[in-house]
Amino acid sequence: MSDKTLYERLGGYDAISIFANDLLPRLQADSQLGRFWENRGDDGIAREKQLLINFLCKNSGGPMVYTGRDMKTSHKGMKISESDWELFLGHAGKTIQKLEIPEQETSEIVAFVLSLKSDIVEA
Repeated sequence: MSDKTLYERLGGYDAISIFANDLLPRLQADSQLGRFWENRGDDGIAREKQLLINFLCKNSGGPMVYTGRDMKTSHKGMKISESDWELFLGHAGKTIQKLEIPEQETSEIVAFVLSLKSDIVEA
């Protein structure tokens, strides 16, 4: 097993940025999930994307500092349903496939994302 962090094995900041840049437009274009971005300005969306990148970098072992709120606070009141969650997972899976992320790293990503579900899904 490698001594490298998931962050390093994924390709670092640039690779995680590519992931976010592929995933977010998928989510925004989804007929059900797009509602979460309907009334957001470009600046707010750009800030949200940067927070996502920093969050993913930090939680995969990278050197980034995450200054955003915890997942429970960030998603409270958004009424994210089980159906929303399943759609999100599908889009994330398509991004993972498109970027050809190896199986071991995919397994680690999936385990991490699933660990966040109880803080995100509330409806």
